[in-house]
Amino acid sequence: MNIGVLGGTFDPVHIGHLIIAEQARVELGLSEVLFVPAGQPWLKVDHNVTPAFHRVEMLRRAVASNPHFRVCTLEVDRAGPSYTVDTMAGLKDELGTQSFFFILGQDSFDDLPLWKEPDRLVRMCQLAVVPRLGLRSPGLNSLTSSVRGAQGRVRTVSAPVVEVSSSEIRQRVAQGLSIRYLVPHEVEQYIAAQGLYQK
Repeated sequence: MNIGVLGGTFDPVHIGHLIIAEQARVELGLSEVLFVPAGQPWLKVDHNVTPAFHRVEMLRRAVASNPHFRVCTLEVDRAGPSYTVDTMAGLKDELGTQSFFFILGQDSFDDLPLWKEPDRLVRMCQLAVVPRLGLRSPGLNSLTSSVRGAQGRVRTVSAPVVEVSSSEIRQRVAQGLSIRYLVPHEVEQYIAAQGLYQK
């Protein structure tokens, strides 16, 4: 089986995440896509992140209607910073010899040489890269020169470009603006009920 892994803070999950996951599932022939919310994102140590139980619950509500989507709490259940290479190692131990695709945006792909053990990561999984509007990439040639083993381990996913961000959603909620259609209805209801992202 081919399994997709989509990691992120998901603060909150939005329609862009779901569109990317579904497009990757169809295009790459994935049996399922695991949404892996970060516990303590090492790239966001200076940011206030909504408690994990809220982010996990929003994800569960967002993916409930898709039988191919599943929430994996491996990172939020683990203490300390969340590193993708450790998560992929844990998933391989848990799920066995399935083929994994780690789904990431163009911006994250460009930063891959800065990640923890990127050469080990590309040995454990293929990378499914989603282009970002207006973002020029140094490209695969640049990446393969700095990450050993990346050659032949990268696929591009032609997902529709949806310019929605979690930070924009948080700002809109704080300003009392509508987030309807930017997040699933169940997530919108949860944010309102819990009073999340209010000033």
